[in-house]
Amino acid sequence: MGEGEAEVVQQQVWSRETMPKVMKIISTRLRLPQRDLISLLLVSSSLHRTLVSSASLWLVLDFHEMKNAGDRLLAALALVCSNSNFNSNSSSSNSFIFFVSVRTRYHHVKQINLEFAQDIEDKHLDILKNKFAGALQHLEHLNLNVCQKISDKGIEAITAVTPSLKIFSIYWNVRVTDVGISHLVKNCKHILELNLSGCKGISDKSLQMVGDNYQHLELLDITRCIKITDGGLQHIMAKCSGLKSLNLYALSSFTDEAYKKLSLLSNLRFLDLCGAQNISDEGLFSIAKCKNIRILNLTWCVRVTDVGVIAIAKGCTSLEYLSLFGIVGVTDKSLEVLSEFCSNTITTLDVNGCIGIKKRSREELLQLFPYLKCFKVHS
Repeated sequence: MGEGEAEVVQQQVWSRETMPKVMKIISTRLRLPQRDLISLLLVSSSLHRTLVSSASLWLVLDFHEMKNAGDRLLAALALVCSNSNFNSNSSSSNSFIFFVSVRTRYHHVKQINLEFAQDIEDKHLDILKNKFAGALQHLEHLNLNVCQKISDKGIEAITAVTPSLKIFSIYWNVRVTDVGISHLVKNCKHILELNLSGCKGISDKSLQMVGDNYQHLELLDITRCIKITDGGLQHIMAKCSGLKSLNLYALSSFTDEAYKKLSLLSNLRFLDLCGAQNISDEGLFSIAKCKNIRILNLTWCVRVTDVGVIAIAKGCTSLEYLSLFGIVGVTDKSLEVLSEFCSNTITTLDVNGCIGIKKRSREELLQLFPYLKCFKVHS
């Protein structure tokens, strides 16, 4: 074999064997966006075969912020072309490769992201139920955030074919009611993370169903769910004692009677109480029993004083993030005790608007909290 022929063979081996393997490693470790991954399929047939053979690359369908998301989702789960009408020289060849690939790869999809996607409606979810139920049996994570055309009917359809769902997020949807949540708890028995932020149509009834059916729940976000009362929150805390993250942002109607139950959440790491106007030092005494809290937002908790903050400092010694923004009832005494118990852990501390704290310049705060990196979390 001549030198020229040897070089040609070497290039063929590189193109056929080495390059696909390299690209497979790059794609897996860098977690390329879906669009980039699809583009790589068009580089060569050998690279196409290598990437398609790696099932771990094809577990996510990501249509966030895209237009025509409903039709795109259906197309990704359907074989819209066939070999009989495929012409390798035609302009549709790229589309054929795309759809054949997604057809063979996305039949065991685990995550679908439709956050801020446009043109996704109940009818699309109903088609998924009727035509592609088998492809969704392994789905674990569904993000429908800000899909405001989805209603209880859509929730009924999609949950009927996603029995393995663990993470469900439907932030900022005013059409979903307790009826939609009833379908969720009936059909999806393994939910660990639930984001209902901004779902103003749900009430205590939803929380009762969630508490009764998801006792292993780890994350719950009910930001601005204004129909929920002390009773609903108390039920959740009594039933879901394994919660690690609880977001109660912008819920001003709860009282200390509800906040007292927070002491049941021994695994709690994240708690957002921004705007909790009724919580007092008594409520903070209960929070102080949650020894594992890392992030605590007490912004605009206007009834809180040094007494409550000192209890937090002594009880929650692993604090990394604390906002006291706008609380006029705390003084330098709170910071002194916080420094005594949490100076080695706190990296974010917001005391802006705390007019009772006199020593709150950057330099003075760093003397008390040497690992402080963030001094302002609210503008």
